[in-house]
Amino acid sequence: MANPMEQFAIEPIVPLDVAGTDLSFTNSSLWMLIAMLVVAAFLYIGTAKPQLVPGRAQAAVEYLYDFIRDMLRENVGKEGLKYAPLIFAVFIFVLACNLLGLIPFLGAFTPTSHIAVTFGLATIVFVLVVIVGFAKHGLHFFSLFLPEGTPVFVLPLVAAIEFLSFLSRPFTLAIRLFANMTAGHVLLKVFGGFVVALGSFEALPYVLGIIPLTVNVALTALELLIAVVQAYVFALLASIYLNDAVNLH
Repeated sequence: MANPMEQFAIEPIVPLDVAGTDLSFTNSSLWMLIAMLVVAAFLYIGTAKPQLVPGRAQAAVEYLYDFIRDMLRENVGKEGLKYAPLIFAVFIFVLACNLLGLIPFLGAFTPTSHIAVTFGLATIVFVLVVIVGFAKHGLHFFSLFLPEGTPVFVLPLVAAIEFLSFLSRPFTLAIRLFANMTAGHVLLKVFGGFVVALGSFEALPYVLGIIPLTVNVALTALELLIAVVQAYVFALLASIYLNDAVNLH
């Protein structure tokens, strides 16, 4: 594990080949399943016995769900509240995957450090936006690519730019999350390697190793913050894209 990129290797746990297609259950699949079970347990514990005066678990669940509802109300309007369950599910799943990947000593894997996973989630959001847009507005949905007040002589160019920008959304949404999670884990591994390498010298091992160790502790705290922020940004951009489908602006 000297190579900081080896932590992202996909390793099959249960090999499975169906008609030449690799459908193996991998370490990435395992940690996505763990993330789903953690989320399910968190939601069940918080909602199994609802009380008028909520306990800590119930308050935590209600706070997170109200947080997503408020975000949708602010960015989409009241009509966006009907999509709160999906945006909440995406948000809390991404958050769980991000945080579980920071657990030490258990061989934890971060599924969101792979663009295949983040692109899959981004595609769900993108397809939802397109379906909602056409279901609500029909062919008038194409007016999204024709900004009001655009001069006629540049309208084709502007429409082409807007259309390409719209198609790029799932890619930018996926790459943003993937790149942030990958870069953070690479930094943690690099400075962790410095701790071992510098601390192995015979002379002054603690003095030599304490600097990268301190940096790694700070980076871990920063990664915890980034894990939460990136889940929020993913959900926020999903709600902003949803606003375009609902309100066409």
